[in-house]
Amino acid sequence: MHHGWFYRRTVLPILALLRKGATPERLAWSIAVGIVIGINPLLGSTTVLCLAAAAIFRLNIAASQVASHAFYPLELLLFVPFLHLGTRVFHTEPLPLVPSVILGMARRHPLDLVRELWQWEWHALILWALFAVVAIPAIAFGITPLLRKLLDRVMKRQYPIVATH
Repeated sequence: MHHGWFYRRTVLPILALLRKGATPERLAWSIAVGIVIGINPLLGSTTVLCLAAAAIFRLNIAASQVASHAFYPLELLLFVPFLHLGTRVFHTEPLPLVPSVILGMARRHPLDLVRELWQWEWHALILWALFAVVAIPAIAFGITPLLRKLLDRVMKRQYPIVATH
């Protein structure tokens, strides 16, 4: 049986974790945390944040990492919208998305640019954190029944886990 890249990289590891005894509830919370951390607006932080969250909340590290990395493209798509929303909510100077403006600021006042970039990033992170408080439980409660059904199928050997050669 031939599976696509997404299936092999996301679904099969989750099914393997279910076969090894991970509970659907724990996996659901691990996946939910991974998804939400995977879209946070602090680029390059997802792996470390997932490891920290998994350690603090005793989640499944593999499941949170798989989910986080699967949602990385969405992080890139949501980065600018999070920044823009932060400028609106916190009434700050809008983010200049023209490279020449940013480069000009970097040449004339580099410390001011760093300060403004951090302010935009900080505001985006606050909004993301508020989103996370709502989204993580919603995702976890939403996918728990699916994971229970998958576990039931795995235990009855009704679901192909890996292709046999």
